[in-house]
Amino acid sequence: MSSTREKGLIVSFGEMLIDFVPTESGVSLAESPGFLKAPGGAPANVAIAVTRLGGRSAFVGKLGGDEFGHMLAGILRENGVDDKGVTFDEGARTALAFVTLRSDGDREFMFYRNPSADMLLRPDELNLELIRS
Repeated sequence: MSSTREKGLIVSFGEMLIDFVPTESGVSLAESPGFLKAPGGAPANVAIAVTRLGGRSAFVGKLGGDEFGHMLAGILRENGVDDKGVTFDEGARTALAFVTLRSDGDREFMFYRNPSADMLLRPDELNLELIRS
């Protein structure tokens, strides 16, 4: 890519959630003595990875209008991800996932969605200008 041309924008679309990971590795979710919160969701992870590698990225998705949702939007901004495609739902919560890597190497997930905000994103809420860019 020429240095005179602006870098392309990679737009990532989907979920961003809070992962709760055990404080002790190699145990099941039920056996874990405690959990730490961490930002998660593959589409958001991709957007952050792109900026960390020197690219330009944006994230499109819906978060709960709760403290976790605003925390996650802040993490996108702190990592240089364009968050103009993020919407908030005051009537839904941000998705939560408890995840662990068991001693046999298998991952175990337990999602909390009832439904969560990311599942409620409507077509009319999409930032089409951002997606087209």
